[in-house]
Amino acid sequence: MPDVDPAVIDALAGVSLFAGLKKRQLATIAESVRRTVHSPDNEVAVQGRGAFAFHIIVEGEASVRVGAKRRRPLHAGDYFGEISMIDGLPRSATVQAGPNGMITYALSRTVFLSLVEKDPTIARAVMVALCARIRSSESDL
Repeated sequence: MPDVDPAVIDALAGVSLFAGLKKRQLATIAESVRRTVHSPDNEVAVQGRGAFAFHIIVEGEASVRVGAKRRRPLHAGDYFGEISMIDGLPRSATVQAGPNGMITYALSRTVFLSLVEKDPTIARAVMVALCARIRSSESDL
């Protein structure tokens, strides 16, 4: 297994999107993740703008807005940007770092697509996780 920070692997393992991946696959993804420090109140993602990365919050919190409507805040262990990472379309929400800033593990879309190309079982696991989310949201209707 590649020599990576076990905390990054653990953070990835906690993401439902990657639930079907083996530890070795998580380690491969972890090699490409970068630790990112966000200043207080920095807009990390802006609704309608391009998407650069998927983020897992390691420390701090963030507010989320869709249009003018506030959504639940995000905390350590939460993640955002997975949809744009996959489809490449503009962000569906604005995510702003909290007043004390925020630290995330970020995975760029370009790197994610390269990893999927090298190991299609990653794509399969992600598709299964997304289908589970769709089924869950349909049952909530």
